[in-house]
Amino acid sequence: MPQDRQWPESHNEQTDVLPAVQARPGQGYAHQGHAHNATEATQNFSADSLATQQFHPAHPGATERIAATPGPDGQEPAARNRFRKPAIIAGAVFGVLALVYGIDLLVTQGSVPRGVTVTGVEVGGMSQHDAEEKLRAEIEPRLTEPVRYVAGAVEDSFDPKAAGLGLDWSATLEQAGDQPLNPITRITSFFTTREVGVVTQAEPNQLDNAIAELRGTIDREPVEGNVTFEGATPVPVEPKQGQELDAEGAKAAIIGQWASGGPVTLPVRETPVQVTAEAVRTALEQIAKPAVSGPVIVHGEGKDGTLEPEEIAAGLSFKAEKDTLKPQLDRKKIIAGVQPELASTEQEGKDAEIVFEGGEPTVVPSQEGNVIKWDKTLKPLLDVLKKTEGRELDAVYEKKPAKVTTEEANKLGINEVISEFTTGGFAPDSGVNIRVVAEEVDGAIVKPGETFSLNGHTGPRGTAQGYVPAGIIENGQPGEAVGGGISQFATTLYNASYFAGMTDAGHREHSYYISRYPMGREATVFQNPDGSSVIDLKFTNNTPTGVAIQTIWTPSSITVRLWGTKHYEVESVTGERTNIVPPGTTEGPKENCHPSGGAEGFTVTDTRIIRDADSGEVVRREPRTVVYNPRDKVVCK
Repeated sequence: MPQDRQWPESHNEQTDVLPAVQARPGQGYAHQGHAHNATEATQNFSADSLATQQFHPAHPGATERIAATPGPDGQEPAARNRFRKPAIIAGAVFGVLALVYGIDLLVTQGSVPRGVTVTGVEVGGMSQHDAEEKLRAEIEPRLTEPVRYVAGAVEDSFDPKAAGLGLDWSATLEQAGDQPLNPITRITSFFTTREVGVVTQAEPNQLDNAIAELRGTIDREPVEGNVTFEGATPVPVEPKQGQELDAEGAKAAIIGQWASGGPVTLPVRETPVQVTAEAVRTALEQIAKPAVSGPVIVHGEGKDGTLEPEEIAAGLSFKAEKDTLKPQLDRKKIIAGVQPELASTEQEGKDAEIVFEGGEPTVVPSQEGNVIKWDKTLKPLLDVLKKTEGRELDAVYEKKPAKVTTEEANKLGINEVISEFTTGGFAPDSGVNIRVVAEEVDGAIVKPGETFSLNGHTGPRGTAQGYVPAGIIENGQPGEAVGGGISQFATTLYNASYFAGMTDAGHREHSYYISRYPMGREATVFQNPDGSSVIDLKFTNNTPTGVAIQTIWTPSSITVRLWGTKHYEVESVTGERTNIVPPGTTEGPKENCHPSGGAEGFTVTDTRIIRDADSGEVVRREPRTVVYNPRDKVVCK
């Protein structure tokens, strides 16, 4: 029989002995005649074999399973053997990794971390010097090329040099950091990449100027939806959002992206439109198209006028209000389209006038006007334009009384000369302008309480009105301008109103004294080129009766005569010159120089004494002090 199997002596416990069962032939170790082999085989079984191999006693010659006894550490021998091998392998792997880690630390010391890219250029694992050289080689060529950008709906480019942009290579690599000490991070860096941005050097003023220039290209006003007309064809204008560059955001985007080689996306703010595309379609279909679908007939008194589709289109437009398009009419253009046809149905009013025939004033009767009141006539036009049939209007007329009726003119008391004044000595060209202005003023009526304005009465005094260039005094020197010489008429009219006792409502003397005018009793006038008044002559009729102005022109003189009812006797008392200032000397122009002796400056006071025409009592005294500047002598070389 085989000997009992025992654990080594270090074990205090012994396994149970199981009876042997004779093995079947062919099973080797239990066959009769080979007992020694069976015994040897039994003794050579490993703990794993004993613990795991299954024997079946039901079969002759098979041995029964022998149970393994746990060792002193509480584990069965098979379990200890199972964990020992993986532990040995793990330790070996760890040792290898530690060795690799140490070598990697030594090899990569001072290098750029693995996996680092700068604007797409791989520099990970390279030395700082080599990394900078590679960046310069691959990125520097981009830095002189225009930088493309996208800003909302705008795509364009700008010059980076003009914008003051450059790169700081050392700072760019410094922000990548050093190789990490964490072994896990080192291992993962073999399989990952990390992009670091460039560090930009920007000159603030140049960058601000570049942003300002970009705004001129990028900023766009919103295009409101609208309907316009090409001839008589309505054309829809689709709305488009506007945009404004976000200046601060654009700076950040440029600094961060300009060296990437790709387009820089610049932030913009949208500026919305009021009118939607739907509102445009509504205005087009419901208003614009019907409006020009045919003519509009305007019925006048005894005659009709026709507004053709082209004339309607010229006077019809649309205005954005909230989210709609509101139609509006240009009244002047609409009236111009139909008024010529209806002009014969109107009668312009005419004021009563005073004409001087045979040296006496005569009243020309007034005439009441009958004119179309266009605001009332055109009020229903928008509603008519929305229709395709029944497109008709009735002209609305109104009576327009004359400002001065025949009856009023007869009651003005214009029956005698109340003042008269004459000046002369003007040049032929000035004489032309004096004649033109005198004709415009002749017959003017100033009703009681009214103020007469010379600039207001004549309006613009340019070549279109018949005025010509003539001599003036500009800055104390001779000059020329259209309408020159009008100041002589103004001085004549001022003196006529002065001696009629009219109230001075505003006038100004010349800066330099002109010897043909009375001292302290003269006036000048001036207009802008557009006819707007700068210096005017005004007087108010403060009498209970009217005044009519008569002008008498000759090639050498101009007379202004005021007609009315005489209420005052007027006396002028002119003082002596004081504060005399001698003239200086100035050199004239090289061309067209006209030497002159100059004139002294001085101060003078004129007093107007107004007496009642019936009693002779003084009504009022009106002193006026005038300061004239000296006029320099002109010397020609």
